Amino acid sequence: MLDVAAPEFAPPPAPPRPNPGGLRVLVASYRSHPHVGGQGVYVREATKALLEQGARVDVISGPPYPDLAPGVGLIKLPSLDLFSVDNALAAFRPSFMTNWPDFSEWALHNSGAFGEMFAFGARLKRWLRAHAKTYDVLHDNQGLYAALLDAPRIGLPATATLHHPISVDLRFALDQAETWIDRALLKRWHGFVATQAKTARNLPALLTVSEASKAAAVADFDLDPARVRVAHNGVDTNVFRPDPSVDRDPDLIAATASSDTAIKGLVDLIDAFARIAPTRPRLKLAVIGRLRDGPAQRKLAAAGLGERVTFTSGVPSAHIADLYRRAGLVIAPSRFEGFGFPAAEAMACGACVLATDGGALPEVVGDAGVIAPAGDPAAVAAAALALLDAPARRAALGAAAARRARTAFSWAAHARAALDLYADIGARAHRRT
Repeated sequence: MLDVAAPEFAPPPAPPRPNPGGLRVLVASYRSHPHVGGQGVYVREATKALLEQGARVDVISGPPYPDLAPGVGLIKLPSLDLFSVDNALAAFRPSFMTNWPDFSEWALHNSGAFGEMFAFGARLKRWLRAHAKTYDVLHDNQGLYAALLDAPRIGLPATATLHHPISVDLRFALDQAETWIDRALLKRWHGFVATQAKTARNLPALLTVSEASKAAAVADFDLDPARVRVAHNGVDTNVFRPDPSVDRDPDLIAATASSDTAIKGLVDLIDAFARIAPTRPRLKLAVIGRLRDGPAQRKLAAAGLGERVTFTSGVPSAHIADLYRRAGLVIAPSRFEGFGFPAAEAMACGACVLATDGGALPEVVGDAGVIAPAGDPAAVAAAALALLDAPARRAALGAAAARRARTAFSWAAHARAALDLYADIGARAHRRT
């Protein structure tokens, strides 16, 4: 049964320290799943860091909702959540005729577009008209809806973290498409890329998480490079940390793939594993992610390796960290990453990381891991075999990776960069007497 509730506001617990007159930040995120992909991680950790830097922070999000640190408020903007219903077409309700966000979400979803994102923007725009004066700045997590451009018109400075231009995802998907119908459907689904480009071009300044992501955004969206700030994401080293008491399994390779799309390189990973497996009968591959009907599933079935490859999804960060601490090798197979949380988090656990040169991955790994060409399973397999045959090198790289993660990836530094950007676009704390 479809049940769309009114927006909810969960009053935040008392802040961890007195914060009179702190900058009031509203972070928007159309969906913030805590255990799938990087969006929920970013929302949780970036808002926690902003709070610790003295800001007062609320998150406004559609479902799935984020897990937030104590002191960060959550405003829920419920969606129709059509991905969770058996028949999205039959989810229509007469009330949609007088509720533009609901109608648009239903109509766009059932015509092959990503309606949830557009509808969230419409709901956010409506919400801001009544509540904008409560905040000093609006910070969006991806810059995917035009409501960000309306906020300054009602007196609320706005910016966004553009993790990477989604135009990159579309290019990889189109390259993999087999028919003109597939390509047409992909273009329809990715219609929001034009909105992201328009938003990016019209906001006064943007934050992005790597030089690679900045370069892609500047090239694809024709942006002024001076308007795009770079601040690497952080890593929660309380969770992702080495544990010398845990023995590494030299026959275990770990990887994370949040989706079976061309950009994430899951097919390339399985292809590489299939090249290694015949000479390593005890070798296993553990993937954090869900195997759906698609190219990766077909590749795995054709290789006949289903019993040696496991997929686990919806697990907390502690489970992922445990896997990274046990793995003899972690592979980051993406063809492009705006940052690459899996690589950084594995490094923080002291794992030996083999990454592709896709996007920001070389920027993240630095000289504390091994880089292979993206989209080249044979090269990834050769690099993996060389590492599997060199336990001392794996141990040395793992130790270097842990050191790099502790110094290079700081949420506090990311929050300070965001606060500097807020000041530059005109955000000023509202002082109370």
